[in-house]
This record gives sequence, C-alpha cells and structure tokens, in this order.
Amino acid sequence: MNHFRITFIALTVALLLASCGSKNGNNTANNTANSAAPAQQAAPVVSVTAVHAEDVDITNTFTSNIEPFATNNIVSQTSERIVSILVEVGDKVRKGQLLAKMNDVNLTKARMQLVNDSTEFNRLTELHKIGAVAQADYDLAKLSLEISKKTYSNLMENTMLRSPINGVVTARNYDKGDMYSNMGQPIFVVEQITPVKMIINVSESLISQIHKGMEFDITVESYPNETFKGKINLIYPTVNANTHTFPVEVICQNTDQRLRPGMFARVIANFGTNHHVVVPDVAVVKQSGSGEYFVYVLRPDNTVKYQLVELGKRLGEKYEIINGLNEGDQVVVEGQARLKDGVAVTLKN
Repeated sequence: MNHFRITFIALTVALLLASCGSKNGNNTANNTANSAAPAQQAAPVVSVTAVHAEDVDITNTFTSNIEPFATNNIVSQTSERIVSILVEVGDKVRKGQLLAKMNDVNLTKARMQLVNDSTEFNRLTELHKIGAVAQADYDLAKLSLEISKKTYSNLMENTMLRSPINGVVTARNYDKGDMYSNMGQPIFVVEQITPVKMIINVSESLISQIHKGMEFDITVESYPNETFKGKINLIYPTVNANTHTFPVEVICQNTDQRLRPGMFARVIANFGTNHHVVVPDVAVVKQSGSGEYFVYVLRPDNTVKYQLVELGKRLGEKYEIINGLNEGDQVVVEGQARLKDGVAVTLKN
C-alpha cells in the first residue's frame, strides 16, 4: 500500500513540472516575438513640399450698414390742413421740387400785408427824398417792409413744401386733406442715396495708416459677385475709450442707386503687402483642445519636427504664415496621422 502511494505522488509531481515548463516556454517565445515587433514596423510614408514666400495683401475687413448720405424730414412749422400731395414713396425728387401744398390762407394774408407795406414804403421814400417826412417814420416803414418780406418768405416755405436735396421719398405719413400738426411725424422723409455712406470703427493701431480720400472695396450680399468702390470722406477726431476704435465715414457714389440704405456691407481696406511664406492648407493641423496650429517640417536626416505656426490670411487653398516657417522649409502635406515629433519617415515616391 505504501509503495502504491509513493508511486502516485511521484507521477503527480512529474505532471505538474511538465505543465509549468510548457507555460514558461510559451511566455519566453511571446516575449521574444513582442520585442522584435517594433523593429519590424515600417517608417510612416509621407509626401512633402517646399514652401515659398510671396506678396500677400495686408487687408482689414470692417462691417457696417449702408446709410443715406443725408436725410431730410419734410415738415411745416405751422399746423395746417394738407391741400395736395404731389409725390409718393419711391419717387425720385430734385432739389427745390414741390412735394405738397398746405392751406394758404395765412400766406394770402401775408402777401397782402407785404403789398401794403411795400406801397407805403415807396410813398415815404419819395417824401423822404424831398425832406417831407420824418426820419423816424421812414425807418419804421422800412422795418415794417423787411418784417413783411421775412414773414411772407417763411410762410411760403411752410405752405409750399419743397425738397431741399436731390433724393428719393422713403416715407409719407399723411394723405391729402389731413390736418397736419407740427408736433407729429414728418409729412415726408427724403433721403439722398447718391452717394451713400457707411460708418466703420477702425482700430486705433491703424490710425496712422488712415487718411481722407483713401479708397476701399465694398461688397454686399445682394450682389455677391460685385465690388463697389468707396473712399474716406470723414475721420472722427476721438477714440472710443472702451473699444479703442474711432469712427470713419466712407462714401460710395452709388450713381446707379443699386446700394440701398439698410443693406449690410463689408468694407475692405488694403494697407499694402507683406512678403510672407505660404503653405498648402493640407499641411496645417489644428492642435486638439487649443487654438494653436502646427505643421511637420522634414529634417535632413528624414525625421520630422513638430512646428507651431502663426496663421495669417487664407488664400484659396493656401495659408499665409506670419511666424514659424522659413522659405525653403519642406513641410509634410500627406501622412500626418501617424507622425509625432522626431519620428523617422519615408518619402513617398
């Protein structure tokens, strides 16, 4: 019995040793294979291109709304009934054109007073020449005539309502027969839209580069494929302490009157050119989780360098690079996904 137990224990131990030896052998083989794997991985294949410098326009784009060059509210200083309305909204009007007539009773009275004062003054003038009238009476008659002339002229302006500018009627708030009150809305609004103007807010850093007469390009969404020309008409003398900008008035002649008040406009200023490196847009990668951009630059030993860059303008399928690259640098344009700083690469083709 003891001999049988000894034999059973010996066989069990032998089997356990054999099992452990097999596992250790497999682990050793796996470790050997894993250590050899990195050495067998091929270098990433990339395409590169040499960058060059070119002249890049220095431009700033400002946004604004188009405004009429001048706006006139047509009103009467006296409260009268409107006798006739002679124009309608949308009508183009000339400077001095009659737009509406008010009740002229007061105007008729003023005309009669003017005639009487004129007749009296003429009579006293003849008597004054021969010394038959006192100087005080003559001066009083002269003053009365001057007052009558001004009164009549003022009533004429406020009875026969005329446009003070060349423009277009953009509002009519009364109809014929309405009683107009000088405390209410204007009878008409006339706007001058030849030219039109835009007010842009320019950074104080550009104040030395802005001057009266400077030309701008103007674009509007209504005419997406067209550019209109404008120029600075007025530079405001003060800078806003909160925004550090100063207002600038830009005018566009708008001879065809296609630009209308209220349109959204982009005003583009050109401040010359910079000679900067440009790169294909496919070379530029945005760093995840930040606003920074980078490219991979090929070193002479066929490794790549991670290089942060400062972007300028987008130029179609290229970017202007303000800082970070030199002319002649070779940048990766294909195959960036497997790259990191210092990785050796294989050049495509």
